[in-house]
Amino acid sequence: MKIGIVGLGLIGGSMAKSIKSRTGHTVYGIDLDQETMLLARLCGAIDGPLDEDTLPVCDLVLLAVRPQAAVDWVRDHGAQIGAAVVDLCGVKRTVVEQITPLARQHGFIYVGGHPMAGRERGGFTSSTEDLYVGASMILTPDETVDETFLDTLRTFFLDLGFAKLTLSQPEEHDRIIAFTSQLAHIVSSAYVKSPEAQRRRGFSAGSFRDMTRVARLDEDMWTELFLADADFLTQELGILIRHLEEYREALEAGDALRLHNLLKEGRECKASAG
Repeated sequence: MKIGIVGLGLIGGSMAKSIKSRTGHTVYGIDLDQETMLLARLCGAIDGPLDEDTLPVCDLVLLAVRPQAAVDWVRDHGAQIGAAVVDLCGVKRTVVEQITPLARQHGFIYVGGHPMAGRERGGFTSSTEDLYVGASMILTPDETVDETFLDTLRTFFLDLGFAKLTLSQPEEHDRIIAFTSQLAHIVSSAYVKSPEAQRRRGFSAGSFRDMTRVARLDEDMWTELFLADADFLTQELGILIRHLEEYREALEAGDALRLHNLLKEGRECKASAG
């Protein structure tokens, strides 16, 4: 296949490197940063630029940019898209709602997607050919997408090292991702703001690293993701705040039994969640 990739940062760059190292597909890429384009060509992550000549012949275009940028790109280039598009954005409702009618207007196949993989640092220089090994690839196809094309996508993503494909609906995706990803980033960001974070050297180990790892985030990207999922995310924040208050109340009261039971409940919830 001929694969086009829009955006060669961590996600798109890793897609390009994975495709070139694990398959025989041809990759065309585009990025606003010309240094990134040069690096991608020099290291063999792309075979050439994604432009007005190569876009129409692509069998699949992957959108590895922020949600609104993905929508804007499809709006600007929809008439040139020859076959199929999968976006790789971290939220689905706002992207699917805007790209679906464009796909119908221009006659190409569209499936929402979200690779469940990443790392703290972004950019092409942080991308790797094995980022997706063992990860889950979420797809949100609608009723117009046939099984044959889904089988093509399943084979394609499994070839890149993904362990499985998870099919979902945009609303279900955004509801669950608010808890499993977005809430964790907010908690990490808030946690590291304690004055003690600057005085912890020599007193921290794995727990501190785990809690603060994702605080090293791209605030521009995550602001867009959080606001696109604000309804589900604020709901999860409310649940978390209520539970934190329970712990604080038990500590302030010196209630050992209540604290013991809260900790036991948390341990049991973790055991049942896996």
